[in-house]
Amino acid sequence: MAMEMKVSALCIIFLLTILFSESVASFPSSSFNTDSICKHTPHADFCKYLFSSNKLFNTLDYGRVSIHHSLLNARTFLDSINQHFLAHPLNSTSKQALEDCRFLADQNVDFLSQISDRINSSTESLDSVEADDLHALLSAALTNVETCLEALESTPSASRIKDRFLQSNGTKSFSVSLAVSKHWVHSSTKPERNHVFHKLIVDTYTPLSVFMSSNDKQTIYEYATGKRDVKTLTNGKITVKQVVMVSHNGDGQFKTINDAITAMPNVTGDSNEYYVIYIPTGVYEEYISIPKYKQNLVLVGGLSTNPTIISGNRSVGGGSTTFSSATLAVFGKKFIAVDITFRNTAGPSKYQAVAVLNGADQSIFNRCTFEGYRNTLYVHSFRQFYVNCHILGTVDFIFGNAAAVIQESYIHARLPLPTQDDVITAQGRTDPSQNTGISIISSFIRANDDLISNMGFTKIYLGRPWKEYSRTVYMSSSLDGLVADEGWKKRDGDFGLSTVYFGEYDNYGLGRDTGDRVDWPGFHNMTKTEALNFTVARFIRGNKWLPATGVHYFGGLRD
Repeated sequence: MAMEMKVSALCIIFLLTILFSESVASFPSSSFNTDSICKHTPHADFCKYLFSSNKLFNTLDYGRVSIHHSLLNARTFLDSINQHFLAHPLNSTSKQALEDCRFLADQNVDFLSQISDRINSSTESLDSVEADDLHALLSAALTNVETCLEALESTPSASRIKDRFLQSNGTKSFSVSLAVSKHWVHSSTKPERNHVFHKLIVDTYTPLSVFMSSNDKQTIYEYATGKRDVKTLTNGKITVKQVVMVSHNGDGQFKTINDAITAMPNVTGDSNEYYVIYIPTGVYEEYISIPKYKQNLVLVGGLSTNPTIISGNRSVGGGSTTFSSATLAVFGKKFIAVDITFRNTAGPSKYQAVAVLNGADQSIFNRCTFEGYRNTLYVHSFRQFYVNCHILGTVDFIFGNAAAVIQESYIHARLPLPTQDDVITAQGRTDPSQNTGISIISSFIRANDDLISNMGFTKIYLGRPWKEYSRTVYMSSSLDGLVADEGWKKRDGDFGLSTVYFGEYDNYGLGRDTGDRVDWPGFHNMTKTEALNFTVARFIRGNKWLPATGVHYFGGLRD
C-alpha cells in the first residue's frame, strides 16, 4: 500500500511538473524577467525603472505597461504639436515640417491604440503572424518618431516640443515596447524549416494575377470600361470590387488619379476587397498621397509598351521637406502598383527629392520604375516588396526604415554632382529590436549610361550608416565594376561602424570581390545560414501574404 501511495504521489508530481512546464511555455516568467528584457534595449536603466513598480507575471503584462506609457506619450506629443500650430505663426517651410510631424504623430496614436487593444484583450501569448504584425506596427511607430523629430529640427520655434517629448522618455518607451514585443510569440509556435527557404516558390494564381501579367492588359482595359463583369474576378481569396479608368480625354470615369482615389471607398481592418485604378499610357503631373484608410488599392499602368508616368518636381532645394517632396506617398495597407514610372525631375542640385515614399504595410511594386537623383525611393516603414523594377538615382537613392526586399530588379547609379559619389542605400534603423532593413536579392547593380560616359569620375558605394543600426544586404546579385573596392562608405568618423549590419553573400560581376572591403565590425561576409534570414520568406514573411496577389517571387535563395 505504501509503495502504491509513493508511486501515485510521484505520478501526481510528474503531472504537475508537465502542467507547470506548459504554463511556463505560455508565460515564461522564470526565464523572462525585467533583466532579460532590458538587456536588449539601448535604454536599460529606463527600462528597469519603467517595470520596477509593477507586478508582472507574463510577457503581455510587460507589454501592457510599456504600450500604455508609449501611447500616453504619443497622445501628449500630438496635443503639443496641435497647440503649437495655434500659438505660433509659421513660415511655409516650418509649417510643412510641422504638418509632416502632426501626420506621423497621429499615425502613432492609431498604431499604438491598435496594439493596446489587442494585447489588453488577450489572455495568453500571440501566434507568430499576429505578433509579427504588432512588431511591424511598433517598428513603424518608432520610425515615425524619428522622422518627426528630424522635421522639428528644421523648425526652431518647435524645439520645445522635441525637448519635452525627449524629457518624457517618449522615444525610450517605444524602444522598450519593441524589446518586449519580440517575446509575444507563443512558445509552442513551430519555426519554419530551413529547407523551405531554399526552394523556388511555385507561382500561385488568383483573380489578381491578371494585373500581374503583361499579356493581359487588354483584359484589364475591358474590366475598366465595363466590357467584362468585374464579378468574374472574384473567388474565395480575393474580391475585386471595382475597376475604374483614369483618362485625360474623358474616356474613363475620372480625369485624374487623385479623383479616382478620392472616390474609392474607405477600407480598414483586414478586408480582401480590392479597388483597381487603370491608368492608360501618358504623363500625369500629379502629387498623390494615399492615406491609411485607402487600403487594398491597385494602380495599373497602360496597354502600350510606352510607360504610364506619374511625375513631380518637389524638392528640399525647392522649399519642401524630404517627407513632403514625394511624387507618390502611400500609407494604405496592401497597396499594389504595376507597370508605372514614378518620377521626380528636380535634378541632382536640388538636394533631397523623392519619387516614391512608401509607408504601406504589405505593399508591392511590380515592374515599376523609380526615377530621381538624391533620395529617389523612400522605403519609409513597414513590410515592402519590389520585383522586376528599375531604380535610378545618385546619393542615398534607396533609403528609409522599412523591412524592404528588392528582388530581380535593376539598380542604376546615375551621374552625380562633381563633389559627390554615388551611394545606393542609406538604411534608417535606430533600434536593434526593429524588424527593418533593405535586402537586395538577385538584382543587377549598374552604372547608368550617363555615368559610364564619365568613367573614373565617381565610385559606387553599396551603402552607408545613415543611422546607428543601419541594416542592408546584397545577395546573389550582379555588382558593377564601378563599385568601390571598399564597398561601403563611412558617414561621420566611426559612427555606426560596430552597430550596423552590412552584408554580402554570393554576389557576382566585376565588383563582387570582397577582399578589399571595409574592416568594420558591422560588415559581414555572410554564410548561407545568415543570408537566409534576409529572404522574402523570413525577412518580410512574404509566404504569408504575397501568394494571394499572384505576383511572381521566390521565397528563398536561388541555388
